[in-house]
Amino acid sequence: MNALLMIAQRAGDIIMEIYNRPAGIEVEKKDDASPVTEADKAAEAFILGALNTVTPDIPVVSEEAASAGEIPEIDNGLFWLVDPVDGTKEFISKNGEFTVNIGLIENGVPVAGVVHAPAKGLTWVSADICVFFEEGYEPVVAQVRSIPAEGATVIASRRHGDNDDLNNFLKTRKIHEQIGAGSSLKICLIAAGRADLYPRFGPTMEWDTAAAHAVLLAAGGHLSDADGDPLTYGKFNFRNPYFVAEGEHLDAGFDLSDEDLPAEEN
Repeated sequence: MNALLMIAQRAGDIIMEIYNRPAGIEVEKKDDASPVTEADKAAEAFILGALNTVTPDIPVVSEEAASAGEIPEIDNGLFWLVDPVDGTKEFISKNGEFTVNIGLIENGVPVAGVVHAPAKGLTWVSADICVFFEEGYEPVVAQVRSIPAEGATVIASRRHGDNDDLNNFLKTRKIHEQIGAGSSLKICLIAAGRADLYPRFGPTMEWDTAAAHAVLLAAGGHLSDADGDPLTYGKFNFRNPYFVAEGEHLDAGFDLSDEDLPAEEN
């Protein structure tokens, strides 16, 4: 946990040096038309070097390298999943809602992770327990909450998802409020007991969720697919199905039509 924390915080420093430049942020487009910046590349280079030093025998699957076709063998079931800047669009728009994500996967299950939001001064790091750091405060053990009597706080993506699917999912539930956030902060806010439910009916990749999933599990929460089964990692294309993250596990699953499900690539 200490090593993860230091690696993520140093990567955050690298990102913030670029974020705070007065000249602005240069943006490129990847083959899938998603944006990538110098911060993504610089942070990833540092994280890969640090993980290869600390755990040289554990392969690393990282977003930008994977986008370039550089994917190591992960047949032994133990590997890192890295998103150096989760929420690149939030980084570009300078709203602060971006994170460094580093998650460790063992036999399909996220067993350790760190999520660091450098612009917000927030960090979650987990293995057997989840510890939450907020700049200026003492670290605390993070734990999900029971849904309050007034209803659940739902957190949703600022930029992705299907409103019809979301509304259908929520219509039978007692909802107190709905808030928006970017990046893996949505899952981590549930782990910190600040929200209760995050339904994601839009595309994500495994590196988007692995670290935050580890955080949520260590805080007592759950992240499940449409059948109510735990989300697993190491799929052949690293694409996630739709899922629901929650503090209090109340649902056996959810129904969506086949055309709503994300297409898998051959």
